[in-house]
Amino acid sequence: MKIKYNLLKKEKDTKARYGKLETNYGTFETPMFMPVGTKATVKMLTPDELYAMHAGIILSNTYHLWLRPGEDLIAKAGGLHQFMNYHGPILTDSGGFQVFSLAKNKKKDITEEGVHFKSHIDGSNLFLTPEKSIAIQNKLDSDIAMSFDECPPASASHEYLKNSVERTLRWAARGKAVHNNPRQALFGIVQGGAYEDLRKYSAIETVKMDFDGYSIGGVANDGESKEDMYKAIDYSIPYLPEDKVRYLMGVGEPVDIIEGVKRGVDLFDCVLSTRIARHGNAFTRHGKINLKNLKFREDFTPVESSCDCYCCQNFTKAYIRHLLLADESLGQRLLSIHNTRFLIKMMEEIREAIQEDRLLKYCDEFLNKYNSKEVEGEECENS
Repeated sequence: MKIKYNLLKKEKDTKARYGKLETNYGTFETPMFMPVGTKATVKMLTPDELYAMHAGIILSNTYHLWLRPGEDLIAKAGGLHQFMNYHGPILTDSGGFQVFSLAKNKKKDITEEGVHFKSHIDGSNLFLTPEKSIAIQNKLDSDIAMSFDECPPASASHEYLKNSVERTLRWAARGKAVHNNPRQALFGIVQGGAYEDLRKYSAIETVKMDFDGYSIGGVANDGESKEDMYKAIDYSIPYLPEDKVRYLMGVGEPVDIIEGVKRGVDLFDCVLSTRIARHGNAFTRHGKINLKNLKFREDFTPVESSCDCYCCQNFTKAYIRHLLLADESLGQRLLSIHNTRFLIKMMEEIREAIQEDRLLKYCDEFLNKYNSKEVEGEECENS
């Protein structure tokens, strides 16, 4: 089996959907946030901790696993699930984003055949093609693989993006032609920036290829405004089939997740929950806070009194602040647990609100409390 998506409910006042996605490693409900396990581990978290926080599916990265330890070693171990001892669903991205964002000195040569670039690790010359990306993912044996696409900068012109969309479509067709893992689903990716005509064209042509699911890409790039992100979703969703899952790539800020859900998105991923934890930041119902702040020195309350995570059930802000200032990794681990559970719990509440046709009320109440400011340098790059 590949995957099976069941659309169970459409919310009456929005485009939000409630459904279930069945995979070989379990069934989970959507909408769902995916914790990111870039290098075959969600940073700071064990598989048991992910199970405990009810993670439905996690993401790993093709680019990083290709460079080390290599797809052949992972295949020899029995595939990614066995290698990392994680027995829930896994999605692997294509490596395309990392090629364009992490390449040494960010110098790359985009050709029709693929992309020439230098490793961010040692500067060695690398060449990644649609066929190579799919071959790597076939060996990783994830539940869901992603097509290899070009990820242009937010500042790209309409003319550039038009050519880029055409190339991404050709790459998608080439990747689909060589995909040969019968247990693994393959998703197509819609590109086109914030241009309505390009998003529509990209979506229609990608859907013609009949992928197992569809992603909206190019929405977590440097310099992109939230307005453009929401436009990209609005311009893509109407042309995606209702009977297949929809995935918004690289988005993990609660406000943006809510906006995506209201527009009809089913899956989200981002490294934000663990990345901001490593800098001492935590999600709360009233926005993000930094536990290194002096005002928490004698705060003997949990990070979030209503949170059911291990961190909030057992430790105080004062203790976590002490750990952070003492450079003890437990502090970062505890905040990683809390932040990841915060997003997963938020998705649980969203699903319940969709089923009860009260999503707009839930979103208004959530956003009225959550008046966060962006944490500088915390863009959702899978690293």
